[in-house]
This record gives sequence, C-alpha cells and structure tokens, in this order.
Amino acid sequence: MAAWARQKHLLQATYVKFSSMAAAGQKRGAKCYPVISGEIPPVFRHVYEANTRNSQICGQRYVELLEQIKLGGGENAIMRHTQRNKKLLVRERLRMLLDNESFLELSPMAGLGLTYGDVPSAGCLTGVGKICGVWCVFIANDATVKGGTAYPISVKKQLRAQEIAIQNRLPTVYLVDSGGAFLPLQAELFPDKQHGGRTFYNEAIMSAMRIPQVAVVCGSCTAGGAYIPTMAEETVIVDKIGTIFLAGPPLVKAATGEDVSAENLGGAKLHSSVSGCVDHFGSTEAEAYTCARNIISSLNFDPVAEDSSDYENPLYDTNEFTGLAPRDYRSTLNIKLILGRLLDGSRFLEFKADYGTTLVAGFASVEGNLVGVVANNGELTHDASLKGSHFVQLCNQRGIPLLFLQNTASQESVPTNVVKAEEQTNRLKAQAAMIAAVACASVPKITLVIGGCHGGESFAMCGRSFDPNFLFLWPNARVSLVDPHRASEYPQWREQYHARDAEEKTRLEKLKKESTAFYSTARLWDDGIILPQDSRNVIGKCLRIIKQQKYKDFTYQTSPVFRM
Repeated sequence: MAAWARQKHLLQATYVKFSSMAAAGQKRGAKCYPVISGEIPPVFRHVYEANTRNSQICGQRYVELLEQIKLGGGENAIMRHTQRNKKLLVRERLRMLLDNESFLELSPMAGLGLTYGDVPSAGCLTGVGKICGVWCVFIANDATVKGGTAYPISVKKQLRAQEIAIQNRLPTVYLVDSGGAFLPLQAELFPDKQHGGRTFYNEAIMSAMRIPQVAVVCGSCTAGGAYIPTMAEETVIVDKIGTIFLAGPPLVKAATGEDVSAENLGGAKLHSSVSGCVDHFGSTEAEAYTCARNIISSLNFDPVAEDSSDYENPLYDTNEFTGLAPRDYRSTLNIKLILGRLLDGSRFLEFKADYGTTLVAGFASVEGNLVGVVANNGELTHDASLKGSHFVQLCNQRGIPLLFLQNTASQESVPTNVVKAEEQTNRLKAQAAMIAAVACASVPKITLVIGGCHGGESFAMCGRSFDPNFLFLWPNARVSLVDPHRASEYPQWREQYHARDAEEKTRLEKLKKESTAFYSTARLWDDGIILPQDSRNVIGKCLRIIKQQKYKDFTYQTSPVFRM
C-alpha cells in the first residue's frame, strides 16, 4: 500500500472517531433547521414540463435496458446453466446469501454497447447488501454471460467493487463461477496496473487491512479465476459443480494425452480433503451459502445499530424530481427545489447564503444521517469556489460526510479582453483551492450527477477521479468535457470542425451520444444510473453503509492471512 494511501486511511479514522458525536448532535439539531421553500414558481412551469418530457424519455430507456440485462446471456444460456449444468442463476444465489431485504446493486448496465459487443452487467453482479446484519460487498459471476469469462469491463467492475470495500471497510464475498480471461482480448486484460492481476493484489491488501474476504466456488474456477478463492481467507466449494484448476480437462488432454474428469482434476472432494485449497464443503448450493453466512457471523463485528425511522419525510413530492432534472444546462431550475424534495423535513441550514450564490452549501440530514451538502446552482464563480472550499474543510474538520449534487458547466470560451482574462484567472485560482480541499477531505463523499458533468468544474464537485465513496447519475445526466448543447460556441470546436457543415453535424451527434448517462454507465465511469425519485432512498442506504466503519476498529497487520 502506497504511503499516501496509508496516510489517507489513517486520516479517515477522524471520521470514525467523531461520527458518533456528529450523529448524536444531528438528531437534536437537524429537526430545528429552517425549512426551505420547494414551491415551483408558475413562471418556470414551461421549463418544468419540458424537463418532465425529457425525463420520461430517459426513464423509458432506463427501463428497457434493465429488462435487457435481466436476461443475462439469453434464454439458451440460461437453459444450459440451469438444466444441463444444474446451477442456480446469480440472482437466486444472492437471495440465499443475503438477508431478506433490498441491497444496493452497482453498475447494472455496465458492458452494454462496447466495441467488442454487449457483455450484460459486465458478466458479474456487484453491490452491497447485508449478511447476518453486516453490510458486505458481493462480487458474483454470471456464467450465463459468456460462460463467466472475464472481459476488460468485467475486471474493471470487480476492481471498483473492491475499491468500495476498501474505502468503506466492508467484508467481501466472492461467488466464483468463471472460465477465466477472454483470451482474444488478453492485451486489455493482463499486463497493466489496473488489469486482472490487480484483483489479487487487492485481496492481499484487504486482508492486511483486516477486511474479511470469503469465496464460494459455485462453478468453474479456471485460470486466473482460480486465484480468487485461494487468496480469500475462507473458501467454500459446492460438490459436483465447483471446480478449481489452472487448466481444465481439454487442455490436459491436449498437453499430455491423458483423459481426466473435471471432478478428479479439481473437484470439491479433492480440494477439501487432499489439496486443502478450500476450507468448507457444501453438498448443495444452498448449504454452501448457509456456510458463507455462518462465516460472516463469526467475524466478530460489533452489531450494527438498527436503522432508525425517526426522521421526517420531505414536505414536497419526490415524484416531482422528473420535472426538476435538467435536460440541459440552460433548463436548470433553482437547486433548492431539488433539496426541498431530498432532505429530511425539507430542512436545510445554509452556509454563506448570500455569498457565492451559484453554489449552495449547508447542513441537512437524509433519512436521519447528517450530511454537508454542496450543490451547483449555476457556474462555479470565484466567490462560489471560495465558499465551497471553506465549507468542505469545515465538514472535514467535524467528521461530517459530504453530499455533492453536481450540475456543472463546461469551460468558458476564450476571454475577449484583459478584464475578462483576469476574471478567469482569479476564478481558476479559487476553483483550484476548492479542488484541493475536496481531494484532501478524508470524510466519506457521495456524488450525484443531476445534470451536467462537464469540464474542470466537475473536479471541484468531486467527480470520478476524486474518489467519491459512491457516484450515481440521473438518466438525464450528461458527462463530457464540452457540453454538447454548447459545443458550437467554443472557438476550439469551430477551428477543428468548421470544414463542412455535414462533418460538424456528424461530430456533434457523436458527442451527444457519447455524453449520455447510458454511455457513461456502460463504461463504468460511475456506480450506476438511478431514477430521480429513488435518490433519497439510495443516498440514505449509502450513508448507512458508510457508518458501519465506526462499529469495527480497523488496524493494519504486517501481512495478509497466509493460506496453507
């Protein structure tokens, strides 16, 4: 673990230390915060209605894609998986593993529309759910998609799940059913720092950080996939369907001429009684998941406090989010209209209310959890950036998680005179201060992109490269360096694409396509798209997941657990 990474993890202990005090204080104080007005002015009704129509189109696309990924690898693959191979589908496995309550699924639309074809859900399901009352990350291969073979997007999704486990100190369960790497794309899977080998590096680092890891081998576990269960601290294997080997029977036959069955080469009985590669034998999948649950119950985690329902609902209808979700930057309504439908009791203690008003900052609670809110109400001006920097540092000092509501503009056009140039320079210096404050804040951060995620302003608002604990998009969101609706206004665009109107139109259409939320989430630039009306529930769940850290004292070991 790099020195800075160690330092950052130690700094995060500040949050653990003070979060209990902050939580107690907010229960007393948050209900006394002023109520903000969420009434939509009649003069903006036409904007609200246009946004609603756009949200309906985006929402329909969202539903269509969800229906598509539920089919996994398709009906034929499902039949082969369940009837010939006698295995459970991945969501059935999760129902047996997780407690009987909803879980937070991450990036379900990853892998759609990529250059090498569709890989629904990137060939694996990842998320955070409770097992025996403990929040855990799960990484579960879906063998109906390409036989569980790992594509570049599969590796990226698994690495992001491990990153979330590390950031939030969450035990991790791997449901392994994988044929290893997809060899035709090995150059994009094997050699680099963030390729397949990083999975195993993370497993060792997580073990040294005392983050427990459990693996259930519930299918093929071939080639690189074989390292996952052999590096987990405890491993369960399912009889007759679980196998672990670097090369399967066909390769053994080709190399040595010897005929050997998968069971004799690397089956459950061999690894549980001869090699010692696994620690527990499950006669059935159901028995194996019960065993995994029992292992989680033995982790010696202090019990997580029950979720409190002692909080106020917003005073305004959350279904109205659809009319407040901007279709482009020019159709944005006051951000306080969104806050009035997101925060407990629509209560908000605003910070520097009359200064730098294009950024709204203040304290509130979401489902009983105190947060510091940083929300775009326009472009990040000089004053707004200074305010944001000050507020982020306050939250960091007090151990209060940060919630960013991002709707940023792309960079301003070239200044026309010296005064404009000086204004831009001062603005950039102030934005740099806010960027530094966000980057160095050790408290948990959640980012929700409600509109635009454009240009340098997105960094100050805790974009993907600034390590938010969770980052979600609304279906209407746009992610690009340049706002596609304003691209033709920029001199750089006119200089590069002025040759022919037809060429400029083609490039503009390409930019619009590549800036959609669906394009972003397919490439794992976020943790998933959520419907606006689900925002409060998802943010509340993330805040409860983050809080589990304070119930367990994490310290570094000098090494991971070494298996026999």
